[in-house]
Parts: sequence; C-alpha cells; structure tokens
Amino acid sequence: MRSSQPSELTQKIESQKIRLQIHKIIFDADTPISRGFDIALLVAILLSILGMMLESVPEISEKWHDELVLFDWVLTIAFSIEYILRIWTTGNPKRYILSFYGIVDLLSILPTYLAFFFVGAQSLSVIRAVRLLRVFRILKLVQFVGEANNLIRAVKASANKIIVFLAFVLIISTIVGTVMFLVEGGENGFTSIPRSIYWAVVTLTTVGYGDISPATPLGQFLSVILMILGYGVIAVPTGLVTADAIKNSVKDTIKETSVNIISCPNCNSEKNSKSAKYCSECGTYLY
Repeated sequence: MRSSQPSELTQKIESQKIRLQIHKIIFDADTPISRGFDIALLVAILLSILGMMLESVPEISEKWHDELVLFDWVLTIAFSIEYILRIWTTGNPKRYILSFYGIVDLLSILPTYLAFFFVGAQSLSVIRAVRLLRVFRILKLVQFVGEANNLIRAVKASANKIIVFLAFVLIISTIVGTVMFLVEGGENGFTSIPRSIYWAVVTLTTVGYGDISPATPLGQFLSVILMILGYGVIAVPTGLVTADAIKNSVKDTIKETSVNIISCPNCNSEKNSKSAKYCSECGTYLY
C-alpha cells in the first residue's frame, strides 16, 4: 500500500505538468510552439470557411460534395478535441465555457452536428470567422487588443444613452408610421400600421428600399422630415460611443496600462503585468 502512494502521487504530478503544458500551448502565444498552434488553428478556420463557401456553389458541390463534407467533419472533430482540451486544461472550466471565446468556440462546432437534425445547419459554421480575432494575440498586436477593450468599455458606458435614444427612434417610427397609414392608405402601399412602421424605420435609417413610397403631398412632407431625422440616427450613437472612447483612451494614457498575452492557468485572466509571478485575480502561480 505504501509503495503505491508515491506512484499515484507521481502520476498526479505528471498529469498536472502535462495539463499545464497543454494549457500553455493552447491559451498562450509567447512560445514558438504555442504560436505555431494558433497559426495552424487560424489556417484550419480559414480552410473550413472556404470549404463551406465552396459547398454552396452548385457546380463545385455536385462534383466534390462528399470530399467537402468529409473535410468539414475532419476539421469539426479537430475543433471539438481542441474545445475539450481547453476545458480540461483550465482550472476554472465554467469561466472559460461562459466566456466570449468559450461560447464562440462551442457555437463554431455545433452546426455540423446539428446538420443531422436540420438540413443546411452546417452553413452556420461561418461563425468560426469570429475565432480569427485571436490573430491579434498571435501577432502580439497589443495596441489593437487595447483599442478593442477601449471600444467595449465605451459601448458599455454609453449603453443607457443609446437605449434611450433607440427608444425615442422607435416611438417616432411608430407615430409617423401610423400617421402615414391614415394619410396614404392602402392604395399607395400602406396597407397596415405594421407595414407603415416598416416604411418609417427603412426611411429613418436612410436605407430606402423603395418598395413603398408616399404619393400625397402631406406624406411626402413627412418623408422629408423623417429623412432629415435619419442623419441623427447615425450621428448620435456614433458621437456617444466616440466621446466615451476618447475619455477611456485618455484614462489609459494616464495610467500607462499594458496588455499581457500570458494567460493564467487557473482563471484564464490576461490582466497581469509581464513581471508578475502570481495572478492578480486568483493568486495562481504564473508558470
């Protein structure tokens, strides 16, 4: 019994070392092996998207359908193994699964399996393109990662203002659409209030499909007013986000914060300075 205990402990230590090594390869991008893995992953993602596009071309699909399906399945199985390894190697699987990249990784492999039950579901595999965002980590484009975080913070900071503004836009569209239904009537294409609201939204957003258009002077006058307001629909949210982005950028410049691509093996946090030995969030030793 005593001789088996050291053996079990040794196996446990070796298993932990293997887990940490795989975690460093999969989650980090600071070693040649990890960078090579991420580059190979990006190439596989691009090939899978290209294969999906080629399969939608009738001439190519008729000739290479079976080969393209097999190719997609090979890549899907590889992505599935990678997803399982990410869950296994992280010390906090729930955090990874519920993270942005964790959700994207899961959604990128589900469509192929759903194709068993829903025809054409594999086309949703195009969501794998979102995984290409990891190119910023691989190329160590720290400034782009910082700008992305800055933009996310700006959108969050101005979310309440944007929601209030969009609510105002929806109210205006409902009111104008209802008035247009009464002014124009069904003979000019405004057959119902919902269809009239649809026209108001299309006009307000300056899209202008042209499938419905007013014919009366009053209706055309309301259209002009709505078109002018449409410029505000584009300008106001952009201005709100830009103002908060500039504010956050100034704060970041003052703090002189730096982004690190080393991932914590326990919580996957990347908010640690390059000289840190322990994770600032969970206290885990950083390799």
